[in-house]
Amino acid sequence: MRSAACIDPDPGASYLAGVQAANSPPLRAQQEALLDRLSQTGRLLVAFSGGVDSSYLAWAATQALGPNALAVTAISPSYPATHRDMAEKIARDFNIAHRFVETHEMDQVSYRRNAPDRCYHCKTELFVRMELLLDELDFDALAYGINLDDRSDHRPGHRAASEHRVLSPLLDAGLDKAAIRALSREAGLPCWNLPASACLASRLPYGTEVTPTRLHQVEAGEDRLRALGFRQVRLRHHGEVARVEIDPAELSNGLSAEQLQSISSALKPLGFKWVCVDTDGYRTGSLNEGLSLISDAEQT
Repeated sequence: MRSAACIDPDPGASYLAGVQAANSPPLRAQQEALLDRLSQTGRLLVAFSGGVDSSYLAWAATQALGPNALAVTAISPSYPATHRDMAEKIARDFNIAHRFVETHEMDQVSYRRNAPDRCYHCKTELFVRMELLLDELDFDALAYGINLDDRSDHRPGHRAASEHRVLSPLLDAGLDKAAIRALSREAGLPCWNLPASACLASRLPYGTEVTPTRLHQVEAGEDRLRALGFRQVRLRHHGEVARVEIDPAELSNGLSAEQLQSISSALKPLGFKWVCVDTDGYRTGSLNEGLSLISDAEQT
């Protein structure tokens, strides 16, 4: 299994600005409110992907509840192995009770067809599996790591959480991404400066069927791009075309002909006929950009 290494220790001014606020009274008050809220949940299962938000939530739940908190990580083709590695590392290093659970969203046509509500079906499967575990282990509640910033994007998984009465402690405490990064760094969590991430299926345009082969192409491709030195990167799978999004900060000086050739040489062996670099760069939820156009067209 691959080792889970911390990302570049110099994450950039935007991250550090949040970190510098970690000792501010408002942020301290939010963390205390979070811990107090968690202490009242009873025995709690935490959805734990190994990303920034869920790692901080798992850490905070353990601080508040001790052995009455259990972090649960899904085993699924749509989750990168690097995420599972990081989840294992954090659970081990911070004495967080941890368990894996297999999810089977790939068995569902409603998930594989990759409509705009794909995330709803994925999260529903996760929460159903966690509910079974809750009953099996006699726990009281479920929680997941939605934060204040997440409300601004198209996220149908939140509907699944509401239907399954999943708690959202970070949101309730008013914590946004910058605050969570700051508090995570203060806690010593190695993922505090990880780039934003999401499941591998989010790299497929809506309407493109989710298959294990395509997920593998995305995961292997992004691993290869990071091996070339790119930090914040996405491989958007458009059939025979791999569209690469790179953080604008990393594109500020442009890409040399040699770098472009390296990108192409890294990705074409995975089965892509063409490779292109998106000149708009990386942005969260770029495949959601077409949804507003569809909605506007339907209303005219």
